[in-house]
Amino acid sequence: MKKLSFLLLAVMLFSACGSPPDVQAVNTAALQTATAAPWTSTPLTTWTTTATLTSTPTPTFTPTSTFTPTPTLTPSITPTPTFALPTFKVIMQAHCRYGPAKAFLHAGDLYAGDTGHVWGRFHLSNWLYVKLDKLNYPCWLAPSVVEVTGDLSRLVYQEFRLPGPSALYGPPASVTATRSGDQVTIAWSSVYMTVDDDRGYMLDMFVCQGGAYIWWPVSFPDQYTTSYTVTDQAGCAEPSGGQIATVEKHGYTTWAAIAWSAP
Repeated sequence: MKKLSFLLLAVMLFSACGSPPDVQAVNTAALQTATAAPWTSTPLTTWTTTATLTSTPTPTFTPTSTFTPTPTLTPSITPTPTFALPTFKVIMQAHCRYGPAKAFLHAGDLYAGDTGHVWGRFHLSNWLYVKLDKLNYPCWLAPSVVEVTGDLSRLVYQEFRLPGPSALYGPPASVTATRSGDQVTIAWSSVYMTVDDDRGYMLDMFVCQGGAYIWWPVSFPDQYTTSYTVTDQAGCAEPSGGQIATVEKHGYTTWAAIAWSAP
């Protein structure tokens, strides 16, 4: 660019010295135009609009409402008072037995001053099912031989459970029952037992007397008693009858049925 300007200037000076004034004016104008061309070719600066960054707001997380269950009312448990078993004290010497009547086999001795708890009662008699402090098994006793502390009416009824059946002996055979009016005679064959083992027989019966249906247990001390007569009257809806077993010192045999005719 500088070289070109220098040459043009030299030409103008040279021409001015030898050319007429009008020619010089023309040449000078042309020279100025040619010189001006490079001057005006400078490009205009183009401004590029820079986009302004617009801040995009970050969404704020709104937590979803969590369902809170309504608490259910829990009822208060009312404690049930514990029932204290009645206690007893023996007031006279007697027997504790395997069942709720005198007809049952001896289970233990009772002496005045012995103590224990009453576990139950029997629905067909007033005998009590007890646990003596001195014994490791329960038995039955008559309420007349003890003093009881506590409420017997809240006790549950218990069934008696006899030891056996005996592995040494069997029940009586040839059992018969003969009626004469309101008297029924029951007979059976003798069962041989050693003197040490012999505890006789037991009859477990229900009879009708005075219109009442009565539980009637009875026993005999030895093997030589082989008959028994009982009163059985009319007037009860349930049939009379029973069962018989041989009794030895270890317990009872199986039972043989006793049946007789209605009055």
